[in-house]
Amino acid sequence: MTGYGRGEVTSQGIRFVVEIKTVNHRFQELVLRLPQGWMSVEEAVKKVVQPVVRRGRADVFVHVEGVGKPPCSLSVDWGLVDLIVQSATEMAPRYGIKTPPTAAELLQLPGVLKIEETRFDPQALEEPLLEAVGLACKALATMRKREGEALYRDLVDRSENLKRYGNEIRERAPQVIQAFRERLERRMEEWLEREAGWMDRITGEAALFADKADIEEELTRLGSHIDQLGVVLLHSNEPIGRQLDFLLQEMNREVNTIGSKANDAKIGAFVVECKSELEKMREQVQNIE
Repeated sequence: MTGYGRGEVTSQGIRFVVEIKTVNHRFQELVLRLPQGWMSVEEAVKKVVQPVVRRGRADVFVHVEGVGKPPCSLSVDWGLVDLIVQSATEMAPRYGIKTPPTAAELLQLPGVLKIEETRFDPQALEEPLLEAVGLACKALATMRKREGEALYRDLVDRSENLKRYGNEIRERAPQVIQAFRERLERRMEEWLEREAGWMDRITGEAALFADKADIEEELTRLGSHIDQLGVVLLHSNEPIGRQLDFLLQEMNREVNTIGSKANDAKIGAFVVECKSELEKMREQVQNIE
């Protein structure tokens, strides 16, 4: 499920900013982007995020910066400067150089000025960092909950559509059998002489067609799967994405069987509508843990 959460904590003059972005993915995948030198706290951060993002890809961005402190420190290699100045002093009379090197010129020489980034101790600062991670997870969960409520309403609405199409198909099915019987009677009347037993033949053919075209069992299973989906959506407190995906696969199988057995244009139209709803539901389920 897509989402975003941000957490910020300031402690000991250091600001921790954690951002978590999640996108749809069939499995759990955590990608941490920590500052250089902070790999020692990677597992601790994962332990906080993993229970919140059980399915999908989560990108975790951790920023650490000093508050009121320079981002780096500068130092001069005085030993090197002494050597340079000494060499310059010796060179002056030999080459007739009257002006000694200035401080600005010395600072431009390689190695004279050392720049070091401000470093922090990750182990000593793990607690406030994890606090920021927890805040980001909480914000992420709040956003994902809102999205989940919208997904729930959408899946319930589409489930109701499937029930309605199923009822339409169940109502239409006997009419298909009767229509086949009537067509068979007309053909028999046109091409066969009336003789003893012709009605029995019609009855037998109609019964055979009815048996092949019987979709009551598939409709019953489809209805059962729809009811199960509703129960899972309403009552489960565990990750349900894979369970919903399985139920939708089973529904799709029943709908395909109904379409192949019914041999009727109107039922075929309802089957197309069912498959369209199922496809949209499967797309939505990919967003659910």
